[in-house]
Amino acid sequence: MLAGHAKGVSEDWLSVWIGLFIFVLSLGVFVGADVLGWGVTATVWTDLSGALAPVSKAYAGVSGVASLVLTYVFLLIVMTAGAAALRVGLGRFIRGFTIVFWASYVCWIIGSWAYLAATADKVATFGISWSLNLTAEAGFLVALVAGLLVGNLFPAFVAVTQEAIRPEWYIKTAIVILGGFLGVTAAERLGLATAVMFRGLCAIIEAYLIYWAVVYFVARRYFKLSREWAAPLASGISICGVSAAIATAGAIKARPIVPIMISSLVVVFSCVELLILPFLAQAFLYTEPMVAGGWMGLAVKTDGAAVASGAITDALIRAKALAVQGVNYKEGWVVGTTTTVKVFIDIFIGVWAFILAIIWTSVIERRAGERVSPRAIWDRFPKFVIGYVVTFLIVLLVGMSSPALLGKAKAAMGEANVFRGIFFVMTFFTIGAMSNFRKLWDEGLGKLAAVYVVCLFGFVIWVGLLVSWLFFHGIKPPLATG
Repeated sequence: MLAGHAKGVSEDWLSVWIGLFIFVLSLGVFVGADVLGWGVTATVWTDLSGALAPVSKAYAGVSGVASLVLTYVFLLIVMTAGAAALRVGLGRFIRGFTIVFWASYVCWIIGSWAYLAATADKVATFGISWSLNLTAEAGFLVALVAGLLVGNLFPAFVAVTQEAIRPEWYIKTAIVILGGFLGVTAAERLGLATAVMFRGLCAIIEAYLIYWAVVYFVARRYFKLSREWAAPLASGISICGVSAAIATAGAIKARPIVPIMISSLVVVFSCVELLILPFLAQAFLYTEPMVAGGWMGLAVKTDGAAVASGAITDALIRAKALAVQGVNYKEGWVVGTTTTVKVFIDIFIGVWAFILAIIWTSVIERRAGERVSPRAIWDRFPKFVIGYVVTFLIVLLVGMSSPALLGKAKAAMGEANVFRGIFFVMTFFTIGAMSNFRKLWDEGLGKLAAVYVVCLFGFVIWVGLLVSWLFFHGIKPPLATG
């Protein structure tokens, strides 16, 4: 456990309250109060002077640097209040959080450089001839690498920032905020064809039940991983990577290092998939564009990389279909299918965490003659999932009951999502900072990576393709007009 974690309010509950606090502030948009519009957003850039800006146009007069400073001050106040509830040394926390925030955000800015982040369909927009196509999530990788360098080469730095090296707290808070962002995405996707929605739901249920069981079996049977490692790894490979690994680890009470290591692998392999799968789809699935879109959602394990894969696939397939078949499909349906499938997968995180909490309490760790109480299940259940479900349902219900409010809901969640991104990048920086290469290797990092490679490229990608084919074969996007 991290220092200061033993007493006071748990990080799990704090993530719920802080996430909900930021979520509620973002809802000011509905009553004409743009409370969080000054929050800083980093966009993909070629000119560093244009890398930062306030998220809301209402604050267009505020410079990017000023917006960043305001964001830092706001988060410092909120997180220091949380640290007080955790009963940690506030002076040490403030010092550590300040270093973590600025180091992480510098990594976020570097990761947003167009030569790293611009995807294939956006390269020409930035006037560059090449890019690594990593999306803005390259910032997570930069933060992870920077954290690893710091953690392994500068142990004194880690000691100074120890009170703020809390990746679980940051990621859980981010997931609570993510619920609202997915809620507005789901509400928007209600406008898609009912067939696509229904097929997307069926596809993820079928694929996920296959994925999880097989990955868990392979990890346990052939790589001899413990249940503590096998369950979060199965969720990380099967659902939404980072978020699912964290939720599963919480449900089974795994040690903090478990979801941390798995999250690192998820981001790396998602970027590899992003660089490969869209071009495979263009080569072999240009006659079945919706199959390609569903495949990206089922196969690529982080939200940003999955949607980016869908966008690239959308552009590549439409171009090839026009060139080879003379068919001009309407833009957006392929990536819309990817996003729909991915949203359903993300929604499933909370359901699966609850199921695993029950299984681990009543079967896996139950002693002979022991009765399982509802309290035991409740104690094991990851509380931040409650915040995730609450924010998701509130926004979804608003969008479904009043479609006219979707614009405001999207603006509000866009502002909240700024803070979600910051919590994510701080998560990856602190993951690296608390990770020692030797200890990670001793814990089985090489074996984890081997399981990931075998499962992802051995069957997850191909089962995802098969399931997508079963549910989306023969469904075509509408033709473009004009």
